[in-house]
Amino acid sequence: MRVVIAEDAVLLREGLVGLLERFGHEVVAAVGDAEALTEAAMAHRPDVVVTDVRMPPGFTDEGLRAAIGLRAEGLPVLVLSQYVEQTYAAELVDAGEGVGYLLKDRIGEVSEFVDALDRVAKGGMVVDPEVVRQLLGRRRDPLRRLTPRELEVLGLIAEGRSNASIARELVVTDAAVAKHIANIFAKLDLPPAADGHRRVLAVLAYLRT
Repeated sequence: MRVVIAEDAVLLREGLVGLLERFGHEVVAAVGDAEALTEAAMAHRPDVVVTDVRMPPGFTDEGLRAAIGLRAEGLPVLVLSQYVEQTYAAELVDAGEGVGYLLKDRIGEVSEFVDALDRVAKGGMVVDPEVVRQLLGRRRDPLRRLTPRELEVLGLIAEGRSNASIARELVVTDAAVAKHIANIFAKLDLPPAADGHRRVLAVLAYLRT
């Protein structure tokens, strides 16, 4: 398997190179910043990219943003970090296939990391449970704005119910259901669009909790 590594800590970067070569993989490039990562990955088109999150020059989220860009180019990406950068992590995980996000201090065995890398390269998804927990906590926030009745209405929408069916279920008028749904759209910050499209977006928000 051909791999590109991005890690600003020299000792860890060289350690990863040696580790992967020991398992029979070819490290085609090992770089120390996000710009070099993008250049190397696009030049070599590896089977998988391994990158840290916080890298020069700003040491914030450069590596993760680069990872998102490379995934959009069709390259499998495994993020290996000490941190969960929630905003961009959510965007990366939403890609669904060929992505991974592991926390360095929670990898108990070398074989776990190598196996995860192989699964990501083959189009799988590997996400540390702590990353999942933090992302779910973040994604629940919008639903906290909803009243119990609005959550009930959203749950029925998720079941595929029409407005009339929801009204019968809750023993309210169609107008009352329409008002609840309008409030749901507003509280979930869903942009004005066709009602059908916004219903789908609302259901996705509900299912992500």
